[in-house]
Amino acid sequence: QVQLVESGGGSVQAGGSLSLSCAASGYHGRHCWGWFRQAPGKERERVATINIGGGTSYADSVKGRFTISQDNAKNTLYLQMNSLKPEDTAMYYCAADPLAPTYCSSGGCYCSPRQDSYWGQGTQVTVSS
Repeated sequence: QVQLVESGGGSVQAGGSLSLSCAASGYHGRHCWGWFRQAPGKERERVATINIGGGTSYADSVKGRFTISQDNAKNTLYLQMNSLKPEDTAMYYCAADPLAPTYCSSGGCYCSPRQDSYWGQGTQVTVSS
């Protein structure tokens, strides 16, 4: 059984940093995994994804501030978040998908786990001004 468990969320003041982790068990055939977030009253949005080759993609709103990485030996996904803003406040979810589709735009191509793939329970990030 696949399990994704996020950790590292919390409360921080604007300009601060947080580091999220997602530990995967029962899942080794990664094609794509990444981080999504959902703020109250808003739709879930992609934050960053990374494919099996290490290729990364970020939402424009977090480029230059967030860094996604993976440790294959530990089967763990990370998200380093710097220069946090109040608008980054949301529940952050880890997702993994061995069959994730690839999307391409003028900004490049990226993989994105599907809604019916594997998802964690989420970890709350709150940024105060």
